[in-house]
Amino acid sequence: MTVKPDLARWNERFSTADYLFGTAPNAFLESQKHLLRPGQRALAIADGEGRNGVWLAEQGLDVLAIDFSPVALEKSRRLAASRGAKLRTQEADLRDYAWEAEQFDVVVAIFIQFAPPPLRATIFDGIRRTLAPGGLLVMQGYRPEQLGYGTGGPPHAENMYTSEMLRAAFAGFEILHLEEHDSPIAEGSGHHGMSALVDLVARRPRD
Repeated sequence: MTVKPDLARWNERFSTADYLFGTAPNAFLESQKHLLRPGQRALAIADGEGRNGVWLAEQGLDVLAIDFSPVALEKSRRLAASRGAKLRTQEADLRDYAWEAEQFDVVVAIFIQFAPPPLRATIFDGIRRTLAPGGLLVMQGYRPEQLGYGTGGPPHAENMYTSEMLRAAFAGFEILHLEEHDSPIAEGSGHHGMSALVDLVARRPRD
């Protein structure tokens, strides 16, 4: 089997004993705890080594964490086991992922900016499809200004987000929170330092 170059690169990055982005959840995701309810079905997109998926499971959600790196997913399962959390995992490439309709009450998409614009559009369409009516999207990403900081994320401005882009991509959703800001983050060695961020919490209409 031929391993895709980007998969080989991520497998290598995740192959260290430590956790590339740490084991604590993303701070913005954690700040939205008040919106989460035990028993909700949650999808953690490109969840890597599991820091966000495991935290969601610890809140009592029924979590499916997907990533295309088997190395990362094995580490996420170890992290879940060490915390006594129940986490389902699936090896999946978002370039051909089947987004089942209305399957999840919560979708979490934290720094999934490996995706260039065409793939990003596919992913965003998939998120809209797979959220159940009334379902919640929690997203954090980098803005193009992140290239000036160089503290994480890809070196491609076209992969970054703006508030206007996210508002258009999820038109028709109820925007609960949408903010651009520059803030320091500390997520392992992968994300560390002042960062140009945009946060989104949006709810799919119930009708």
